[in-house]
Amino acid sequence: MRKITVIGTGYVGLVSGTCFAEVGNRVICCDVDQRKIDLLNDGVIPIYEPGLEEMALRNKSEGRLLFTTEVGEAIEASDIVYIAVGTPMSETGEADMRYVMSAAKKIGEHLNDHKIIVNKSTVPVGTGELVREVVQANKKYPWTSFDVVSNPEFLREGTALSDCMNMDRAIIGSDNPEAAEQIAQLHAPFNTRIFKTDLESAEMIKYAANTFLATKISFINAIANICEKVGADVEDVAKGMGMDSRIGEKFLQAGIGYGGSCFPKDTYALAHIADKSGYDFELLKSVIKTNQRQRYVVMDKLRETLGGLAGKQIAVLGLAFKPNTDDMREAPSLTIIPELLKQGAVVRTFDPIAAEAARKLLPADVAYMESAELAAAGCDACVILTEWNEVLTMDLAKVRDRMKQPIIIDGRNSFDPKVMEQHGFVYYSVGRRPVNRLEAERKSVNL
Repeated sequence: MRKITVIGTGYVGLVSGTCFAEVGNRVICCDVDQRKIDLLNDGVIPIYEPGLEEMALRNKSEGRLLFTTEVGEAIEASDIVYIAVGTPMSETGEADMRYVMSAAKKIGEHLNDHKIIVNKSTVPVGTGELVREVVQANKKYPWTSFDVVSNPEFLREGTALSDCMNMDRAIIGSDNPEAAEQIAQLHAPFNTRIFKTDLESAEMIKYAANTFLATKISFINAIANICEKVGADVEDVAKGMGMDSRIGEKFLQAGIGYGGSCFPKDTYALAHIADKSGYDFELLKSVIKTNQRQRYVVMDKLRETLGGLAGKQIAVLGLAFKPNTDDMREAPSLTIIPELLKQGAVVRTFDPIAAEAARKLLPADVAYMESAELAAAGCDACVILTEWNEVLTMDLAKVRDRMKQPIIIDGRNSFDPKVMEQHGFVYYSVGRRPVNRLEAERKSVNL
């Protein structure tokens, strides 16, 4: 059993700390946010992640998982300290390092014996050395020693617990083989592949991996847009591409682009790192630009089908950036819904989990409904932005009967076009042939 402190109880810190406790370690999750710690101590998990509440509460009740705002005391009580604070994107696109530096300073002030300091936050290359300098400069006891390790996270929201408990790989960067080995042993219960490297390479691996996946998404979305113009089906194209073992089938699902806490922030951060180092990363800048434009394909299809949005009632199904999370960071809904309102539409929405989070971010005149069927009732068109199971299993016959016009614009390719045709929908998706398009065009002319 190791004594671990995790500084930061956001998505990464809370999931990682809970999983470390689950495999038998004593973990203290600490945060300066008193409200968040009070909620955790009251048994309320402030983020939505399937299975997290049950696992966290069980480990808390069994004494392996503690929550506190006493960050200094937590540091002193542990031999491994994880930094898992946020690194939000600044106005310039680079990662905001204030919270990482604050955590490093706190560690230095409470370094009472040898500790391994592990960067779990997504940080620019060179942060490990910067953390080392800050800790060293703030040591209360000159005789104390420490090691710095980079251990980037690769959790996917919605499947984070299984990703951690059945880890694909653990990247461990350090200039001290002994410290790297101790962190490797910490990951042994997760039955994962271990890759040890230096600090800088470990930090770059995180950015390189995420930006490569973002590149695959933007690439297939660009291909989807061409498919629509030439009459090809992007799903068949992606399947044929994915059969090539050099390419693989993952992250080739066309849609309205990536969002969330990682890909947007990490692509901008790496572009900034490249610029700062003197390299013009044109490919990555095109990936970002393609993703930004892709969100507007929904608007283009709506205008094409309806002939205008003023006074039209539009149902938006799905607000979170992906299913099984309440995370609204960089969600396409935050771009599309304000644009709908700007063009005079009336917006009714449904999301089974993220509605409360969305209320804080979207304009006040957005309506929130209790089901997909209720959201679609009386609407001129329905837009699918998140492929929640509640959307995938909605009663299509009931939705069609309740809509003013049976028009669905599917930004996630959630349904089989043949099924939508059978139900009588005018159906547009991404990179696939439209269903009943001519009928839709005739209706828009007569409105």
